[in-house]
Amino acid sequence: MTGKAEEILERGSELLETLLAPHGFAFRVIGAGNSSGGDFAYGEFRKHNRSLELHLRHTLGKVSYHLTDHEMSHENYMRSVLGRHHSSHYPGFSDDPFDGFRHLRLDLEKHGSEFLAGTDECLMSRIEKANSLPPARSGVPD
Repeated sequence: MTGKAEEILERGSELLETLLAPHGFAFRVIGAGNSSGGDFAYGEFRKHNRSLELHLRHTLGKVSYHLTDHEMSHENYMRSVLGRHHSSHYPGFSDDPFDGFRHLRLDLEKHGSEFLAGTDECLMSRIEKANSLPPARSGVPD
């Protein structure tokens, strides 16, 4: 039996698929289950040596980008592109569990070209820049 989180992840991935599939990415659920915090599921859009990893518990949570064994969070990716913290559409705030996927799609459409279609070298440069950012201070704008 499919859990609610896995069902939301699969349906939410459909909102991203029309953007990612033309770039050669394919989605798969990696795991799902139930723990003390409730249902959870995680999956990825993968193309060769890069992937977009999605974790869901009630709503879309951790979103990260991978190039081989290098990783950056969505938050740091957008912060490195936009130059400011909390300037991206995702995560947004909503009671609709699919809004996180819609917000993520907007960010990818507007600012995700390096991940979607850039060279490995270009994406690696972005990962290095994103991961070199100092931690954001809570409540203090960049």
